[in-house]
Amino acid sequence: MRILIVGTAYPYRGGLAAYSERLAREYSSQGHEVEIITFTLQYPTLLFPGKTQYSSEQKPDDLKITRMINTLNPLSWIRTGKAIRKKAPDKVIFCYWMAFVAPAFGTIARYARSGNTKMIGLIHNMIPHEPTVLDRLFPRYFVKAMDGFVAMAESVVADINLFDQDLKPKKVSPHPVYDHYGEKPDRTLAAMKLGLHEQDNYILFFGFIRHYKGLDLLIEAFADERLREFPLKLIIAGEFYENPEPYLKLINKLKLESRIELRTRFIADKDVSNYFSLADIVAQPYRSATQSGVSQIAYHYENPMLVTDVGGLAEIVPHNKVGYVVEVDTKKIADALYDFYANKRSEEFIGNIREEKKKYAWSKMTTAINSI
Repeated sequence: MRILIVGTAYPYRGGLAAYSERLAREYSSQGHEVEIITFTLQYPTLLFPGKTQYSSEQKPDDLKITRMINTLNPLSWIRTGKAIRKKAPDKVIFCYWMAFVAPAFGTIARYARSGNTKMIGLIHNMIPHEPTVLDRLFPRYFVKAMDGFVAMAESVVADINLFDQDLKPKKVSPHPVYDHYGEKPDRTLAAMKLGLHEQDNYILFFGFIRHYKGLDLLIEAFADERLREFPLKLIIAGEFYENPEPYLKLINKLKLESRIELRTRFIADKDVSNYFSLADIVAQPYRSATQSGVSQIAYHYENPMLVTDVGGLAEIVPHNKVGYVVEVDTKKIADALYDFYANKRSEEFIGNIREEKKKYAWSKMTTAINSI
């Protein structure tokens, strides 16, 4: 087939770009002709909460990536749609994550439609974790332009149904394992590269930091006196997408400065494996969620996980099998962390992870998309 993927990709950085590129590679490995259509302008600088939208990595030379879409210029949406129509693809897969891109994606789909081309919405989030008025106004325009949808959690399907009056076909296929960050390095080498002590135990919080991710809950849980029994540190690895002061004040108030490693910057792809190699357990104490790319990095590196029972997280982290699913509650988070270290659950969980992660192959995602 000739397949076009519309969404974030190089030169943009982050999990969404990684997803589009890994999906393209999977389709290419199956013998299909694949091109990614991405942005000339993704977010205006004023709307982007991080330091930069752009990747510092080398351009991937195994992918065809074309920059065409300016999210603020409707003429570029029309030009992109007409260019796609000329290519006459079998499928156009729109990697959708927020209402801001709905007008562009909806317009592109309308102008790209021809013959047997199918427009498929691959939905990361239909309604974001921190919704705005745009999330009531724009998504329906995008949804009406699609022929069907693939979501990565049941909760996302429920959100799509809020805007889909036509009952278009929908499939749920969990987020596949992120396996593109390389093999797991030796723990000693990883500790040396990160400037950390190999003999310590580490809890890892990974990814950009916003209120809905519950880092404050994890910090409070980490102050639990029971956890002081262990040579244990918390690594916070990721860029602040909001004011860091409340978190820093909380760390200071709880006297945790010597027990928390702050690596609060964007983590380059080449460093990801070192953090996961060093971590005993990956903590995601989110207040809200759909699915999580962080969980799928943890699956790849065979890290036990602690997640809260929100969105689709419990669907991919079986409780007491590969980790813990707990309430959004500081004490429940601390209880799980204490159980993990006091009862030495790591080996048991890792054995189960090796079986469980087989469910999350990229070929399962392409099969779900193809079935629409």
